[in-house]
Amino acid sequence: MAALLIGGAAIGGSPIFVRLSEVGPMATAFWRVALALIPLLTWTWFRGEGTNDRRPQKLSEYALLILPGVFLAIDLAAWHYALTKTSVANATLLANLAPVFVTLASWLLFRSRVSAIFAFGLATAIAGVVTLKGGPMALADGNLVGDGIAVVAAMFYAGYILAIGRLRSLFSTVRIMIWSTASAAICMLPMVAFFEASLFPATAFGWAMLFGLAFVSHAGGQVAITYALAYLPPAFSSLTLLLQPVVAAILAWILLAEPVGLMQAIGGAIVLVGILIARRG
Repeated sequence: MAALLIGGAAIGGSPIFVRLSEVGPMATAFWRVALALIPLLTWTWFRGEGTNDRRPQKLSEYALLILPGVFLAIDLAAWHYALTKTSVANATLLANLAPVFVTLASWLLFRSRVSAIFAFGLATAIAGVVTLKGGPMALADGNLVGDGIAVVAAMFYAGYILAIGRLRSLFSTVRIMIWSTASAAICMLPMVAFFEASLFPATAFGWAMLFGLAFVSHAGGQVAITYALAYLPPAFSSLTLLLQPVVAAILAWILLAEPVGLMQAIGGAIVLVGILIARRG
């Protein structure tokens, strides 16, 4: 339980590192995955190859190992960009719609059954998003670009989850994480070259934010949650969904002076309830 809470809090703090980064959103996303390879490769070196850790043998298996990284690169690029266009609370909350898109994609691609409970949860989450934005009349006002891009990020993270799920029966977690993280870093480079003026931060503080994002949030948070879920029932994973947006909103309020309004808090709570209902279904 302690590992689960620490992991959820670590990932919930990632938007703060992104906001405080001295480089642009695409460059920050690149360093997030590139620097995360350091602890992952170190872990592999000390751990060695397990008996069940088979290597890819065909070109199609190499392609499958690369695919999650492509989805992850687009997800991180979209979400980091969304953080520059909308509030931390909104971007983090809307990115948590990924489980909803996982189920919808499973239904469209693999003909998985969708229950009435899931449909009710989806409707609740959509109602929460409308409330989050201030009600139906407010949807036409203001800049919705950031929120829309956060939803796109959730869609691509759903693709990442589905791709990882297909790979898990073939390869070890460590091999999948290294391949997906490395391919995500490679896919990010063209985006950095096209969208960003600089790849390197100017000060030690800038590098500290990038290392914190990669080591604490990306590698550390994921490892802690993965460790915890080996010992806890899967239903406990819902706690991380609740924890991450709450931690992000509190840190943004304290560190970035982004207070959460009453309508935003009510809408956020409705979205989280909808996500939990949908996951249960």
